Amino acid sequence: MIDLYFAPTPNGWKISVMLEECGLPYSVRGVHIGKGEQFSEEFLAISPNNKIPAIVDTDPSDSDEPISVFETGAILVYLAEKTGQFLPTSTLERKSALEWLFWQVSGLGPSMGQHGHFKLYAPDPIDYAISRYRREVERLFGVLERRLADHEFLAGQHYSIADMACFPWVQTYKAQSIDLPGYQNAFRWYETLKQRPALRRGMAVGREQINRRPQDDPAANKILFGNERA
Repeated sequence: MIDLYFAPTPNGWKISVMLEECGLPYSVRGVHIGKGEQFSEEFLAISPNNKIPAIVDTDPSDSDEPISVFETGAILVYLAEKTGQFLPTSTLERKSALEWLFWQVSGLGPSMGQHGHFKLYAPDPIDYAISRYRREVERLFGVLERRLADHEFLAGQHYSIADMACFPWVQTYKAQSIDLPGYQNAFRWYETLKQRPALRRGMAVGREQINRRPQDDPAANKILFGNERA
């Protein structure tokens, strides 16, 4: 059994999608980040960076004790190696899957997160910040577009953890006013992935808990963004 410490964010959905795709039994342990539950001693014991998601594998293959894993890239690799799924075994495709996974965790996710913050949540518009991160997001979408021009999936011919890592962030394109349909190859990839039943189930986890305007809650605003102002 996998205990998934989760909140309904793009990073959280990376892991719920992977668990659904793998068919692993899991339980969702909700972490209410707007209330600061990510700073509890229980959560910090498994995720010392106080960020969701994290997992606890209560039945690891080579240990008598439960194993905890934090950071989405590490979790995806751990689950792929545990199940033998979604991380190609050929040298070239495995290398590609890991490259594009790390591309997401180091570039696409942080840049879209910053653009989304300044565009949607900042108490005062900062045009420079919005423009700066928008240009970077558009550059990264261009990188994605070129990769998918001659590859069905990010690793090559096979759907992998790299695709699962990118999809939840790309699907925020409407909220972030990014013209995804204008990136023909990336849009084809996105529409293909949307048809996967397991991905749809993973993306549905926790949807009912979403607070679409956390900036309107002074306590949540301070916890999530470090702002004293509502």
